[in-house]
Amino acid sequence: MSRRRLDVCVLGENGDKLTVTTAPPDRDGLGVLARKIAGFGEPVNAAIESMNGARYIHDTLELLGWDVEIADAQKVKGLAPLACKTDRIDAWVLAELSRRDLVPAIWLPDPGVRAERERARYRLHLVRHRTMFKNRVHATLIAFGKPCPVSDLFGVSGRDLLRKLDLPEPWSTNVIRALQQIDQLEAEIDTCAVELRQLGADHRYVPLLTTVPGISWVLGYTIASEIGDISRFSSPKKLCGYTGLCPRVYQSGGKDHRGPLAKNGPKYLRWALIEATVHAARHPAYREHYERTAARLGKQRGKKVARVEVARKLAEAIWHMCTNDRPFTPARSHVNALVA
Repeated sequence: MSRRRLDVCVLGENGDKLTVTTAPPDRDGLGVLARKIAGFGEPVNAAIESMNGARYIHDTLELLGWDVEIADAQKVKGLAPLACKTDRIDAWVLAELSRRDLVPAIWLPDPGVRAERERARYRLHLVRHRTMFKNRVHATLIAFGKPCPVSDLFGVSGRDLLRKLDLPEPWSTNVIRALQQIDQLEAEIDTCAVELRQLGADHRYVPLLTTVPGISWVLGYTIASEIGDISRFSSPKKLCGYTGLCPRVYQSGGKDHRGPLAKNGPKYLRWALIEATVHAARHPAYREHYERTAARLGKQRGKKVARVEVARKLAEAIWHMCTNDRPFTPARSHVNALVA
């Protein structure tokens, strides 16, 4: 699928190709496609690869009476590796998987969860833009050999320093414009944070998540929206796997190789958990494990790996908390409470 074309392959019950066509991925084009394929009989089972815009096509075709699944692109690649890859071949592969009922379908959040995710992700988008403008100001000072004797270049004393700098044009004007953008973004970020806190107060999981060390209202809302319904994870390991913070495993015979992080699942959930470890690593429940791992692996990568391990432990604690509706309890006391 592209912005202008959707490749379609229609198979019969015995696998024969009934038609191969294309359609614009908009409401009118999908309506024409549905009427055209209706002539081959009903019901219509369809699969589309996960990508930007797939949810719109899924919702539109479902309203037109189709049974549509969105397939995990990586798992489809594992099920049907191809020597030659084109959109038309991909359409045939998805049609064949749908016919055989082998589509590795992904979980689709309901409209409420999608709205929660959009609110949290938009705030993060604003924060990253603010950081970008701040980095441009720092880069300008470095480019002209200007020292930065203050701890916060964008605080009161830092602003005074920037106003007194003698920079040539257009850099001087660009610094002023960057400061204006930073102020505007900070106002919008504060508004988003207030909104997230108000909505999080009535959320099922957010008040529980804020009892975890390192998780504020904003991070709690982000984590809750990315997880969705905790009941879809049967165990803490399932939730850890969903975060993508587990290493890849390659086992064959007597060989056991652990690769890099899988990094599947929502990247915003991984970011939120890693962000929480900045403070969680200092909590008595995790400090000893964090320091031991960091010391064992050395200065170059020890702290990074230790933070990932703490993030996985936070994910396990979150599963127990949300599943049993309990606030955070240090170490393994949540397990002891369940046994009691």
